[in-house]
Amino acid sequence: MKLLLTLLLSVTSLWTTVTPPSADIFLRTEKEPVTNFEDFAVNKEIPDEIRDITLEALSFFPDLMDVKIDFQFKPNINGSVMQAQPKVFSVIFNNKDTRAYRVKVSRHLVFEDGFLPIEELPRDVLLGWIGHELGHIMDYLDRSSTNLLHFGAKYFCSPKFVTQAEINADTYAVAAGLGNQIITHKQYVLNHDMLSEEYKEKIRRLYLSPSQIMTMIDEDDYEQVN
Repeated sequence: MKLLLTLLLSVTSLWTTVTPPSADIFLRTEKEPVTNFEDFAVNKEIPDEIRDITLEALSFFPDLMDVKIDFQFKPNINGSVMQAQPKVFSVIFNNKDTRAYRVKVSRHLVFEDGFLPIEELPRDVLLGWIGHELGHIMDYLDRSSTNLLHFGAKYFCSPKFVTQAEINADTYAVAAGLGNQIITHKQYVLNHDMLSEEYKEKIRRLYLSPSQIMTMIDEDDYEQVN
């Protein structure tokens, strides 16, 4: 498993400061079944339309239970459907334990022939999409303020840096137990006839493929059994 992660996550140049998550995140104990998703609503602002599915996604990330996260609908997110970021003033003036984050969510998924309200996506597609963004926040949690500011600058300047950051987010989501939903999300995007080829090419270029995610899930299941 550690060799696989090394091969998947070592894709940036030496000057890049993105640190791949340790393979130890896969060596987790089984979670107790969640009976009340509202327990995960602490310090969260969530639009009603996606509240239930967002709380379900949060239930896979107990480390985020008390973290301040605002989920915000946006009409346009620069070619993305969702985007997770630390709040800039929070990075500058707060320590990492009291830092706040936002997840921007497109109000509609844009197709070539129209629009679909984001809450009308298939359940596992939306769960995987939100889970990926929460994986980004997991990646931000232990970074210093200086590291996060540097991270933001590099993210907008280097495609290799973006690839590593997106791999990190997927890795955290898979380790949390959302691997199948991550695959469903990616397959939905790559196989949908009405999504633009430009957006699909971006996903192919910068993100892990469904088959790579499946390999990570298979390896993780093997370690859990043994």
